[in-house]
Amino acid sequence: MTAPGELIIEPKNGQPADACVFIIHGLGADGHDFEPLVPALTLPENAYVRFIMPHAPRLPVTINGGMVMPAWYDILAMDLGRRVDEVQLKKSAERIQALIQEQIDQGIDSQRIIVAGFSQGGAVAYQAALSFPQPLGGLLAMSTYFATADSISPAEANRQVPIEVHHGNFDPIVPETLGRSGVERLKAMGYSVNYRQYPMAHALCPQQVNDIGKWLSERLG
Repeated sequence: MTAPGELIIEPKNGQPADACVFIIHGLGADGHDFEPLVPALTLPENAYVRFIMPHAPRLPVTINGGMVMPAWYDILAMDLGRRVDEVQLKKSAERIQALIQEQIDQGIDSQRIIVAGFSQGGAVAYQAALSFPQPLGGLLAMSTYFATADSISPAEANRQVPIEVHHGNFDPIVPETLGRSGVERLKAMGYSVNYRQYPMAHALCPQQVNDIGKWLSERLG
């Protein structure tokens, strides 16, 4: 079973799950941050999806004056490229990969597992999904950046993974230029990416939630 520290939402219809979606929250939040998203997705009744929302450890964050808060890794500077502690980021990604493997060991087909992440969690999602050694069902990166683009060792198994990237035009926390830069890096590495932008800040909007629901239904239906 999954270790304590993860919020797990089982299929609402009481059926055993045959698919799994991981949602990795952003800096200063926890797994409950995206709990309201699940019912809003309006997935089909026959979609037996387990949602797993891990909680980040508490770490001192340099850009916030060393304040200790839920964080997947330390952010060292808010420059154009976002200087981060890659060792911590990769350790967090390895934790997510271990949770993915647990789901596979419990009988979930790896290609029915989707990794999603928001903001700092999106950077972890990029690393975890693209370096996972078994083919996954999809990667959803929301309002985020590709922090490990220069150091990642991509797994051949996920060279064709469906990638969906969302960003707000008015994001003051993670500028859209960072999101677009990540998309361009992915394309340069040979990945196929679908990019969507929305008239919003650093958040989710109703149209985006609708699009996420449709995308998940297509991947897991």
